[in-house]
Amino acid sequence: MAEADRKRIVVVEDDEPIAAMLRWRLEDAGFTVQTAYNGTDALAYAAEHRPHLVILDLMLPDMDGLQVCRQLRKLYQPWTVPVLMLTALDQPIDRLRGFAHGADAYLTKPFDAEELLKTVRLLLAEMTLSQSE
Repeated sequence: MAEADRKRIVVVEDDEPIAAMLRWRLEDAGFTVQTAYNGTDALAYAAEHRPHLVILDLMLPDMDGLQVCRQLRKLYQPWTVPVLMLTALDQPIDRLRGFAHGADAYLTKPFDAEELLKTVRLLLAEMTLSQSE
């Protein structure tokens, strides 16, 4: 697949080993991946490059992932990007907050790599379908 045809994903994760593992898994699956280690960098990259998907941790050093998700939803309308929250916060209230702030999917750490890839592909397929309607 040509580089221009590959879907762009931003991984927003401040834990560098987890970010590196996610990048490796996603690139191995055929995606182009940019890593951001804080919310500010993630928002700047998203504004400039318009990724096809954002994988977002909730606990970041400069702002929480809920704030990042709200900013993505508010600042870049009508552009929409699927947001997959990937976090260690696993209580039902955490999931509800994630969805209330704009998440399209919510997975908890530790996560299964195959479930992550299936969720990514599903979100990208849904985005493609909604854009073709």
